[in-house]
Amino acid sequence: MELGAAVVRPEAGGDRAMTGRLAAITGARLLFLTLLLGATAFFYLRGDLEIYPRSLRITFATIAGAYALGAAYAVSLRVGVPSAPLAYTQIVLDQVTWTAIVYVTGGATSGATSFYALTCLVGAMLIGLRGATLGALTGIGLYAALCMAFVWHWLPAPSDQPGYVTSMGEIVYPLLVNTLGIGVVALLAGYLAERLRLTGGELEDATRRAQEAERLALLGRLAAGLAHEIRNPLGSISGSIEMLHESPNLTDEEKQLCAIVQREAARLNHLVTDMLDLSKPKLPRVERVDVAALARDVVALAARSERSGAGDVTVAYEGPDGAAYAQCDGEQMRQVVWNLVRNAVQASGAGTQVRVIVRTDPEGVELSVADTGPGIDESARDKLFDVFFTTRPHGAGMGLAVVKRIIDDHAPFGASIAVDSAGTGGATFRVHLRAT
Repeated sequence: MELGAAVVRPEAGGDRAMTGRLAAITGARLLFLTLLLGATAFFYLRGDLEIYPRSLRITFATIAGAYALGAAYAVSLRVGVPSAPLAYTQIVLDQVTWTAIVYVTGGATSGATSFYALTCLVGAMLIGLRGATLGALTGIGLYAALCMAFVWHWLPAPSDQPGYVTSMGEIVYPLLVNTLGIGVVALLAGYLAERLRLTGGELEDATRRAQEAERLALLGRLAAGLAHEIRNPLGSISGSIEMLHESPNLTDEEKQLCAIVQREAARLNHLVTDMLDLSKPKLPRVERVDVAALARDVVALAARSERSGAGDVTVAYEGPDGAAYAQCDGEQMRQVVWNLVRNAVQASGAGTQVRVIVRTDPEGVELSVADTGPGIDESARDKLFDVFFTTRPHGAGMGLAVVKRIIDDHAPFGASIAVDSAGTGGATFRVHLRAT
């Protein structure tokens, strides 16, 4: 039944963002390569096929290859090829392109070796540290292979360009300097990309919290009005129906109708309470609390309420008979357990059992509420604790939001919550509290 903690961010958004960056960089890359190769052909080599026949052929072939690769990238993005493998491929092939340019513009001493570092920057923009590292390793490897091919005479220098460095003594210095430069650029680019990623994640979390705070503020204003407008007549209704229920002249059917009214009034009272709890958060007053005794009290209370009191769903306690102390706000944690039990009871079928489990470990106390309901669908996990999100037709979607808000307020004191569910049956909410 247990699959692991819920509330995992989807990756689809990140893949779409990378696809957008890859498309933009592909277009910029084609423009840059056109300008660079054009400058190489018509300024460096002066466009003279009689003087530089071999070098110009290589340059024009590189231009054609760059355009062919650009077209292939565009088609791949359009047909939906995953962006990450495409980005890795582009990084490697770009370094191959720079190697061809380095070959025809001076070899080991060519100024075009700086373009290896440019690909490291692009890799960092697309993928982060891994992209910068791949660009550095590929660029250094290809450049070193080109230099060694000159030294070992595996690859002749362009026959139409004299003065190439081909001896080991002359090639060591530019090889070391360029290798160091590419490596430093890759490290800096990767580091900055990782810092930007982390900062972007923090900004996203801050934005989400600000939006949540705005929703809660709106809910607070609404709840204040509802509390006044609903609580007073609701109290009168509840008191009147209790007096009516005690009347000896009622038939069994009338008593059953009174019980329905009482139950619905209690549900409405819970709804108003949840709204007030959610809209007016209080900072926890953390102290040494006996979580086991708290759980036993909630189970005893739940056994006499709503479906549990009717024997429809039973609530059982499993844990130590003695104390299990943890750091928390006792009243707020009681609200957490009560909301989780109420949620579990509502999710469970007739004749089933909800278990409230308390276990201790070296780090603290784990309090779990387990049901045998329909489980949690994978698509609902990300929104499980959102305000107003519910999978039940008559749910308000505030009970679990109150739980998450209280646990988040306890997070500086070591509290956390996780949800286990296979999606095919049963769910377990686990609250972990730090030991005293």
